[in-house]
Amino acid sequence: MAYISQEDKKSKAPAIKAILKKYGLKGSLSIHHYSTLVLTIRSGKIDFESNYLRNTGQESFHYQVNPYHIRHSYNGEAAKALEELNSAMNVGNHDNSDIQTDYFDVGWYITIDIGRWDKPYKLEK
Repeated sequence: MAYISQEDKKSKAPAIKAILKKYGLKGSLSIHHYSTLVLTIRSGKIDFESNYLRNTGQESFHYQVNPYHIRHSYNGEAAKALEELNSAMNVGNHDNSDIQTDYFDVGWYITIDIGRWDKPYKLEK
């Protein structure tokens, strides 16, 4: 059963914050239902919106990053930042799932949100 504690979040926070700072981003970490580590990127210097629209052709005001398709949805600095954040959030995680037998065994899930449904991502110049 997927589980992540507040102590796990605190141990991962310094590495994640360092990556956010490296790319000029501001964000916050939280835990959702003790099973998902959630990173919400609130503002920064990377233009995720035009990058996402250019690569997918889809329009949306709130972006929930698919961690399995970062390179398909983003490119350049946006893809590099998201890949590094994805890796840092998964340190110590495991995935022994077998979709053929409908068996799911992960340490915890991750979610990367760019903005929130009620507060969109703010691009800083």
